[in-house]
Amino acid sequence: MRLLFITATRIGDAVLSTGLLDHLLARHPGLRVTVAVGRLSAPLFQAVPGLERIIAIDKQSYSRHWLKLWGQAVFSRWDIVVDLRGSATAYLLWTGRRIVIGKRRRGRHRVEELGDLLGLSPPPGPTVWLSPEAEARAASLLPAGGPVLAVAPAANWMGKQWPGERFAELAARLT
Repeated sequence: MRLLFITATRIGDAVLSTGLLDHLLARHPGLRVTVAVGRLSAPLFQAVPGLERIIAIDKQSYSRHWLKLWGQAVFSRWDIVVDLRGSATAYLLWTGRRIVIGKRRRGRHRVEELGDLLGLSPPPGPTVWLSPEAEARAASLLPAGGPVLAVAPAANWMGKQWPGERFAELAARLT
């Protein structure tokens, strides 16, 4: 069974989509996966079980990136196409099952919206797939036996930005 998983170009939204992909992997053992994702977010998917290919998306004017993606996917037979970008691409490919996210609703967390696509309640949370090499590298860099807190206090637009004091308060509460 083959899956085309079209996800976000930005890293935060790509991370949030990993739980849905992990659910599909668990539900369909042996699933062969192609992930279409922004170039900067692509490394998140390098160790996905059953990964056949990563198609790195570079946004282009006039939405030409969708045409380019279609050109790379049209000659493959897909059993499932999941389009978390809501593009027309999924509708222009031959597939047995098509799952396309609709318009966002205010007040809903993105993970909940993604879970709704498959009727999942609670929705699956993000996951990380690591290669043995990545695990070994992390083990060499991080202290053994303790938790690690990583904070990314940046966002691409004002609506997602949080004051620095809140990050400091959260870090203090979590440690």
